Amino acid sequence: MNPLVLIVGRLATEAKGVRGEPFAAGRRYFEAVAVAGGMPLMLPPITSLVHDVPDLLRQVDAVVLHGGGDVDPRHYGQQATAEQLYGIVPEHDEVELAVVRAALELSVPMLAICRGMQVLNVAMGGTLQQDIGTEAHWFAYHEIALEAGSRMAKAVGSELITAGHCVHHQALDRVADGLRVVGRSDDGVVHACELDTDAWVLATQWHPEDSAATDPQQQALFTALIDQI
Repeated sequence: MNPLVLIVGRLATEAKGVRGEPFAAGRRYFEAVAVAGGMPLMLPPITSLVHDVPDLLRQVDAVVLHGGGDVDPRHYGQQATAEQLYGIVPEHDEVELAVVRAALELSVPMLAICRGMQVLNVAMGGTLQQDIGTEAHWFAYHEIALEAGSRMAKAVGSELITAGHCVHHQALDRVADGLRVVGRSDDGVVHACELDTDAWVLATQWHPEDSAATDPQQQALFTALIDQI
């Protein structure tokens, strides 16, 4: 069987061909994992399952955390102050934070994307900038300079991400202890992180899944995840 890759789903309101409100996750994540040789599985954001997350993580081979709405600032010790905050869903926060903490405890390989990188930072004790504006990073492509010798640079085979697709209005503020910044856009916004330990955990602020089907550099991140298994 191909390696099992866990993707945490979202609450959704619309879907065709199903009864009742659906759970959902973006198709591009699943396809990029499949192309890399993994078997993607979706965990629905049902909070009553949180206590079973560590056992589940022992049965899968890797985790992908994907994009979405904002993390509730209370999880990083702040009150909501930015009017631009959107998409805060308690179920998403609770389940994803539990998945990250279990994956870190068990050293499960993990690729954390956009909101996923923010969840990773918060789970490890870091904070977020609640709003950086959307002019520069909302549906925009950026070059991202990567630290030479980093796992991220090795994964993509370059010290430069030539076209990282960004769709975010938040960014890392205080970076958690144990999480190392290895990539920034030219305006200084953190766009890539990895753990200081031997555990293979990479995080991107951009969306590699958006162009993975046509950009080998982006697909390489998913391939590198599977290669760790």
